[in-house]
Amino acid sequence: MVIELDASGPAELAPLSWLVGLWEGTGIVDYKIGDETRSVEFGQRISFTHDGLPHLNYNSYTWLLDDEQTPHVTETGYWRLRRAATDGDPGPGLLPALGERPFGSAEEVEKLRTPNGGFEIEASIVHPGGINEFYIGEVTGPRIDLATDAVMRTQGAKEYTAATRMYGLVENHLLWAWDIAALGQDLRTHASGRLARVE
Repeated sequence: MVIELDASGPAELAPLSWLVGLWEGTGIVDYKIGDETRSVEFGQRISFTHDGLPHLNYNSYTWLLDDEQTPHVTETGYWRLRRAATDGDPGPGLLPALGERPFGSAEEVEKLRTPNGGFEIEASIVHPGGINEFYIGEVTGPRIDLATDAVMRTQGAKEYTAATRMYGLVENHLLWAWDIAALGQDLRTHASGRLARVE
């Protein structure tokens, strides 16, 4: 399989560049709560973009596959290679970077490769219902495995404690699966989808 990489982005994004673009397709929720299974089909549009900084901007919008195409849920976030911040990175807040941005070449990015050939990554995903997930994981070629390191909830948010996500590029489609621990249940199958790149 040939993976097209976006050479216009920061070098740090090369391991994630196969995600860049707009993806659209369908998926299914199939989550068991006690003796009841909640199932629903939905449409989904995901975008991965970058703005010249060493992270991907992530947005997901879903709608129910009913007669009204009822808006369902959204989430947004940031994905990047996992590494320690340096003086060459901006922040915290709006503080400017001091010196050159680190990992500015493919050779420098290679130093971040793990012993099994992948790259550690982290993703922050925010839900408008008062939940913020922080994932850590690994990208190995066209596959990403993530698991929550932390889940933060506002006082009014629904109970949600952990999750894993898997993304893969299969026959030019973005396939994903998401397991969650929520509403008093242990970690279990929650939802999956198959999306095609939109030109």
